[in-house]
Amino acid sequence: MKIALVASEITPFAKTGGLADVVGTLSLALERIGHELCLIMPAYRETLRGGFALTDTALQLSVPISDHEEPAGVMQTTVGQNISVYLVRADRYFDREFLYGTNQGDYHDNIGRFVFFSRSALEILRHKAVDIIHCHDWQTALIPVFLKAQRSRYPELASARSILTVHNLGFQGVFWRLDWHLLNLDDALFTPRYLEFYENFNLLKGGLIFADKITTVSPTYAKEIMGIEQGFGLQGVLQSRSDDLTGILNGVDYSQWNPAVDPLIAQKYTDQDLAGKAICKESLQQSLGLPVKPDVPLMGIISRLTSQKGLDLIEKIFGALLQRNLQFVLLGSGETRYEDFFSRAAARFPDQVAVRLGFDEPLAHRIEAGADIFLMPSLYEPCGLNQMFSLRYGTIPIVRAVGGLKDTVDDYDATTSTGTGFVFGSYEAEELLKTIDRSLQLFPDKDAWTALQRRAMSMDFSWDRSAQAYSDLFGRLMASTEEKEAR
Repeated sequence: MKIALVASEITPFAKTGGLADVVGTLSLALERIGHELCLIMPAYRETLRGGFALTDTALQLSVPISDHEEPAGVMQTTVGQNISVYLVRADRYFDREFLYGTNQGDYHDNIGRFVFFSRSALEILRHKAVDIIHCHDWQTALIPVFLKAQRSRYPELASARSILTVHNLGFQGVFWRLDWHLLNLDDALFTPRYLEFYENFNLLKGGLIFADKITTVSPTYAKEIMGIEQGFGLQGVLQSRSDDLTGILNGVDYSQWNPAVDPLIAQKYTDQDLAGKAICKESLQQSLGLPVKPDVPLMGIISRLTSQKGLDLIEKIFGALLQRNLQFVLLGSGETRYEDFFSRAAARFPDQVAVRLGFDEPLAHRIEAGADIFLMPSLYEPCGLNQMFSLRYGTIPIVRAVGGLKDTVDDYDATTSTGTGFVFGSYEAEELLKTIDRSLQLFPDKDAWTALQRRAMSMDFSWDRSAQAYSDLFGRLMASTEEKEAR
């Protein structure tokens, strides 16, 4: 099939989080299956200055926005074997230091930026026949809306089918009603049945209603978002589309996240020869200024510093945690509250706590390889990647049983000697502390701990499996479309 993946960020060209990694690695896995792909994303400042081999195309776009049209250029490059990447060049929208906003908040014109980008993607695809348009998150959720609500504007795409993947329902693209004119849609769509959302309008809601199929990034999350607790006001829409909603677990690129081949870690190792992991731990301790203590468990976190990630639970138990015989390392950035809390802890307990604010890809690899335990006590977690990285690196994850964490980590059972990590249910600080204590009690038993590591490292969450699930979904969608047309 001919498939276009449209997203606001794609690795290696621009990235703020897991969305970029997912789209970039999924596209490569789909190409390996045999599909013909193209990718569409904005030409951000960091992309234009990133040293990529970008060329200008002859395609000049005239993009409808509100009651007028605006110009855009298109640049092109290639990834994988032969995946065309099209980048929408409109410096007034995308030549900025950050992708979506600054520390002070989102850019005030994000609605215009991503209406423009979604329209631009469709203008590009008018010149490139595709079977499937795969959209990602609220920034591209208008594409299914435009395709169905304005069929006459895009006759070349009449046979194309749309899929919308929700990576995190907590981000929906809700905007002020006075900006509705930018969408250039009929006012009949500004109703609770369609895009209206508590007197404003919601881009993700529109995509959920108009897309031919909907996916989320784990099977459990697909169920959770149809309930009140994690539906964020859209549970009714999702319930009405339940027959078209599928949860497909994200995958891991084991060519990058694999201790057997990782060039960024101190010593490579495998599940059959774990000697290198001890060297990685010693190297990490030295580089962070922690005492080198091989028998003291080293606990790691790599995360956005937000309450969604369960950091309020960690904050509540942190004093008790440091009374245990352990070391703690954190890499991340986010809310000032948490940055300040962990920075103060590192200053006060330099022999136990190391904190690095920001994002550092090589350090992320070294933490995955050098830590013994990885903490992910999330309030909600659509999929999560670090727990899957940790499993492959033999760094035992402690997770809450939500979303993709529940789908990827099995709780340790001492009686049957099964499981790949430690799992707790209730979102309570005491439950987290009890679960951490379970891991600390097992850690000195080197035989049991090594067996646990080897089970964890044997798990396979490769992108090839996930890509095949997407491929099967695409195939079913096209087959059902052809059947309807034959009638």
